[in-house]
Amino acid sequence: MMKRRASGILLHMTSLPSPFGIGDLGPRAYEFADFLSETGQSFWQVLPLNPTSLRSGNAPYSSPSAFAGNPLLINPEFLTEKGYLSKSETKRIPPFSAGRVDYRVVSDHKGRLFSKAYRSFRDRQTKDCEFETFGQEHNFWLEDYALFAALKDHFEGKVWNKWPADIRDRQAEALRRWKEELAERIEVEKFLQFVFFQQWFSLKRYCNSKGIQIIGDIPFYVSYDSAGVWANPEIFKLNSDKKPLAVAGIPPDYFSSTGQLWSNPIYRWDVLKEMNYLWWVRRIAHNLKLFDIVRLDHFKGFVDYWEVPAGERTAVKGRWVKGPGADFFDVLSRFLPSRPFIAEDLGVITPEVHQLRDRFDFPGMRVLQFAFGNDPLAEEYKPMNYIKNCVAYTGTHDNDTLIGWLYGGKGHSTRRPEEIHKEKRNALAYLGDVKKGRENIHWEFIRLLMMSAANLVISPVQDLLGLGESARMNRPAIFEGNWEWRLKTGQLTPLLRRRLAEMTRIYGRI
Repeated sequence: MMKRRASGILLHMTSLPSPFGIGDLGPRAYEFADFLSETGQSFWQVLPLNPTSLRSGNAPYSSPSAFAGNPLLINPEFLTEKGYLSKSETKRIPPFSAGRVDYRVVSDHKGRLFSKAYRSFRDRQTKDCEFETFGQEHNFWLEDYALFAALKDHFEGKVWNKWPADIRDRQAEALRRWKEELAERIEVEKFLQFVFFQQWFSLKRYCNSKGIQIIGDIPFYVSYDSAGVWANPEIFKLNSDKKPLAVAGIPPDYFSSTGQLWSNPIYRWDVLKEMNYLWWVRRIAHNLKLFDIVRLDHFKGFVDYWEVPAGERTAVKGRWVKGPGADFFDVLSRFLPSRPFIAEDLGVITPEVHQLRDRFDFPGMRVLQFAFGNDPLAEEYKPMNYIKNCVAYTGTHDNDTLIGWLYGGKGHSTRRPEEIHKEKRNALAYLGDVKKGRENIHWEFIRLLMMSAANLVISPVQDLLGLGESARMNRPAIFEGNWEWRLKTGQLTPLLRRRLAEMTRIYGRI
């Protein structure tokens, strides 16, 4: 699917328009799929769809489950079609902002709707065979996740290692007792997952019928406070009290002078290898059902990863540790012969990372914004040097928008102002014609990628719209205010549609 010339758009589900305060799997998602089809786009890239939490800054890369879907993405209007809610219940909506997500208010409002929907579902006289089948098919993760979510609620959000020792350690009698005591709360979680996956696969079928492939995203690490770590402590570096011995991060870089301390637990790859990487195989197989292609976030971690002793305040005092390398992908190939992956090979990259990527013929990433500064790989990021087997981006969810990058402030970079000024001057010089002005200059940078040799070009929707830094999705190393931006109804104008369709046609990407 990535061996031909094509293009697509990066837009996370939460950023879609919706009357419910957050983008969801409802009618506006289908309208966006129509927009992609009308403009000749072949790919829709999204961020992880897993549940988010207020405690983790609502980041889709920090989730209580590596398998579950985010209930906030459930569309209440479709629940009325199933008879779970009345139309009057879905019409009583708080005055949400059209341009930003207020996760706390959204969570409260949807939580009330979902409680009513579950009661309607529960009170039906006939047994739902689809629900039963769903539970059986997803049993390998659903049981643990539903119990974990119910326990988190019961213990008022406490981290799982603060729970009573018997359930913290998953003793058989404690598991039996809590499953019985929290039976209804567990059933609510299963119901929400059932609905989420119904709505997601309906949308995916529609996209595929329009010739649109969906690119998903698998974070390399999982959150410590998650069902996966609680249910599988043997595959993580934990002490006898189930606390992390070491945590993940990256050393000082473009975004932070002290590195980034992600605090995710470190995998015990030796144990995983003895298990034929079963947990990882299941995780990837699950995602390949959800998506047509998956981006392997932090691909470098499969070669080596930055390990920081638990308790450190920054990521400075870490060390590089060898990852599983080719052995992991060799084993994976036995279970999953098809490997439609994109390798996120950005950051501090070594030749070994490129060798692993190329051995399995995974396309890597090229980000236009990295082409004009002091990055050692800057030349590779220039469109004139793109190879066919790569995915070219104007920017990612971690970058500023094109306009914000060109005309905005420092953007939380660690570089000196003169370095930033030089980078922008280099970018405009590379473009050649700087008389276009700010109004249209984003289109000229998109054109550079469209006319390049890269098989696939992905543009964040913010760059298509020429939006400034206030539309940025994420600021790495900054905890608050991320993941909130939303597309407004009417922003995808007829003029934009014609322009994108024409550019896609001219450069042979339809």
